[in-house]
Amino acid sequence: MRLLVTGGAGFIGANFVHLTLREFPDTEVTVLDALTYAGSRESLSEVADRIRLVEGDITDGALVDELIAGTDAVVHFAAETHVDNGLADPAPFVHTNVVGTFTVLEAVRRHGVRLHHVSTDEVYGDLELGDPARFTESTPYNPSSPYSSTKASADLLVRAWVRSYGVRATISNCSNNYGPYQHVEKFIPRQITNLLTGRRAKLYGSGANVRDWIHVDDHNAAVWRILRDGAIGATYLIGADGERDNLSVLRTLLTLLDRDPDDFDHVPDRAGHDLRYAIDASRLRDELGWRPQHTDFEAGLRATVDWYRSNESWWGPLKADVEARYAERGR
Repeated sequence: MRLLVTGGAGFIGANFVHLTLREFPDTEVTVLDALTYAGSRESLSEVADRIRLVEGDITDGALVDELIAGTDAVVHFAAETHVDNGLADPAPFVHTNVVGTFTVLEAVRRHGVRLHHVSTDEVYGDLELGDPARFTESTPYNPSSPYSSTKASADLLVRAWVRSYGVRATISNCSNNYGPYQHVEKFIPRQITNLLTGRRAKLYGSGANVRDWIHVDDHNAAVWRILRDGAIGATYLIGADGERDNLSVLRTLLTLLDRDPDDFDHVPDRAGHDLRYAIDASRLRDELGWRPQHTDFEAGLRATVDWYRSNESWWGPLKADVEARYAERGR
């Protein structure tokens, strides 16, 4: 297969490229990435001689058309994703997440290329704490941030292009990912790298907000299963029954790094902070037979801590700027 991976130098995309070359070594991989602050050539350095990396904007219609014309399938990860950044300046989120997805859709429509669009469970809004309900494919969209609203917009564009133009596309909405190569602005790697550099760990508000965690390799294995076997036009939710409140996650990290589990600072909560996400992945499991492999969350966190401890050369140059931005916001 000739595969185009948009956003393939970012966190989930880079891990997808690594998994692809491990599990499907005959795949010809082209990565399109704007290499913004959240994308890194270094995340692909181990496989640089096995892929083609093209630096470019996902809204560049001529470039996207040229790349898609020479592929069999596209996996579309390219997106602005950090909620805090979207609250501060939503314009890049509209540009990349909405206009970028439109650009990809028009190219796959012209060339008849298979598309898988990667999205988030945040499009569904949030659930009440203690509510037994979970998100399903039929949950109404109710986004609450510039990030989630632009991803919801992108999802709806994909659905419309499937119905109106017959584009061969699928969508997946996944819960929160963790693992190697995640930018240090995100919750888990920020706390790990704070502790590794002698800083204090930080917790928004009370830490009662619940996220449904999944290892990035489990997410990407599910994407491959959907790409190969998913029903055209279908949406699949990807989750690993990993609900944890943020306070519990932080205390686990502190323990893994030999610190007192209460040795952290509370900081002002994020505006409109979603309370709880929870995924019902029954359709994916029942129709396509996917199962998560990283089911021991603490073991997964321990491996993630070990990766950051061993790869300071990757994240170290980013850390000071990230913490300066958080300091400006009082967080």
